Parts: sequence; C-alpha cells; structure tokens
Amino acid sequence: MSSEMSGTTRNRQVRQQRITDFVIDHGSAAVAELVRLTGVSHMTVHRDIDDLARRGVVRKFRGGVSALPSTVFESNSEYRLSAHLDAKAAIARSAAALVEPGMSVLLDDSTTALQLARLLPDLAPLTVATNYLRAIDVLKNVEDLRLICIGGDYSRTHDSFLGMPCLETIERITVDVAFLSTSAMNVSMTFHQEPEIVLVKRAMLESAETRVLLMDSSKMPRAALHRLAPVTDYDRLIVDSGVDGALVKELEERVPVEVAPL
Repeated sequence: MSSEMSGTTRNRQVRQQRITDFVIDHGSAAVAELVRLTGVSHMTVHRDIDDLARRGVVRKFRGGVSALPSTVFESNSEYRLSAHLDAKAAIARSAAALVEPGMSVLLDDSTTALQLARLLPDLAPLTVATNYLRAIDVLKNVEDLRLICIGGDYSRTHDSFLGMPCLETIERITVDVAFLSTSAMNVSMTFHQEPEIVLVKRAMLESAETRVLLMDSSKMPRAALHRLAPVTDYDRLIVDSGVDGALVKELEERVPVEVAPL
C-alpha cells in the first residue's frame, strides 16, 4: 500500500472513530452535526455512516444515526479493532516489559491484548495461550513460541472462542501471567456487559499466577451490566495517560497502577 493510500485509510479510521465516539456520547446525531464535527462533505459523512452501520457500530435512520445497544457496539470486533489504537499500543508496550523469555502467557480476546500479541515474537521463547482468533493468526508462525489455541464455540461478534469447551481448557492450565481487558471499570470494580465473556475472563484470572489488567481511558470510570471482578483481584493495572489523575490516585489505593505514556 502506498503512503498516500495508507494516509487516506488512516484519516478515514480517525474520522469514523470521531463519529462513533460522538454518537455514543450523545445517543444520536444528525448528518449535519457530523459534517460540522469532521469538516468533510455530506457525501463523505454518508459513506462513513454506511460503513459504520454495515459493521454493526451504529444504526442509520433518515437524516442521522443512533448508537446501538452497548451489547452490540462495545463487543463488535470490527469496532474494537479501530477504537483508541494509540492508547492500546502504549499500554501494550508497557505490558510487554513484564514478559520475560521462558514465561507462559495467557491473552484474552481484547484488542489491547492483541496489540501485546504483536510484540511477543521479540520476547520468545514463550508459551502463549489465547482464545482470540486474531491473536492466533499473529502468533501461529513464530519460531520458539509454543501456541496453545483455546477452542470452543466460535463467536463471530468477538472473533474468539467461548462456551463450555473454552472454560474447561482454561481451567486445565496454569500460566505465569494473564493479560486481560474488559469493557468498563470504576475505582472498585471491573465489568462486562455479557455474562458469557465474564465467565471466560474469571476463569483466566483463576488460572494465572499474576493478573494484569489493561484498560484504556475510554473505559473508565464506567460500569456495565455484569460485575466481572473487584479491582483488588488484579496484581497490576496498566492505563494510558488520558486517565484522570485523581482517578489514578484512588485506584493506587487498591492496586499498583502504571500509566503508559501516549
């Protein structure tokens, strides 16, 4: 891909992220609002809306768009892959510093953990277990890396494996460190909107000697429908520098916090 095409793709991703964040924050938006927000033409905004609606991120209606229920847009793999990339990459770099050759590592199906997966080949030899198909694709051909693919019922929404077979596999292993993220947290609790995901992440926490929570600033302080685990159940929290300083201080009373510079 040429640098010009790459720049165009990046601009479109940034613009669509701005549209998505605006719609989520406000519940809905008129096309005219989005034109003012992005500074592009009506036609370009309509193309962006069509793309986001096709990916299941927003719902299109005459003259505007509305946010889909959180159980759709916050779990949609396509949405998560393009959301807050700089923050997730910064968090992943800090997380990679915790990994040493010879370790066994467990990754959940979060896109932040996917950013970490892309850094792991340089840290081999390692054993890595994951239920995330995209992470499996990243790691499957890496020399000196033993890859444990955690199977189960395939979820197209999450692009990962869930269900009873997944839980049983996780329960049979013990790893040095697990890296997890989730959709929301406040000063005392982590949350997820889907009970099936909660069960998998809880099993991962139980299977790890060290539990590291990776959370970008867009997810906090927030809550979701189901409680996942108290903040005190994690051994370390890594966030990006966009998190409010007062919140970081409150969290530090419960868990060691590392702020990854953007």
